[in-house]
Amino acid sequence: MARIKKDSVPLCARIESKINSRLEDYCKQSGQSKTTAVERALEMLIDDYENKQNDSLGGSTWNH
Repeated sequence: MARIKKDSVPLCARIESKINSRLEDYCKQSGQSKTTAVERALEMLIDDYENKQNDSLGGSTWNH
């Protein structure tokens, strides 16, 4: 059965070799693709940022 295609855009980023090695190790151990791991990491980072912004602004929402 084919996977459902999600609305996506390509992302190209230059990262340090050490971080790439850690990412590859993580993906092998967790069984995730690099795409999934990076999407989840970015979502966690942005969620954390938005939560901190909301806390410092008294609960107003950050527009994205």
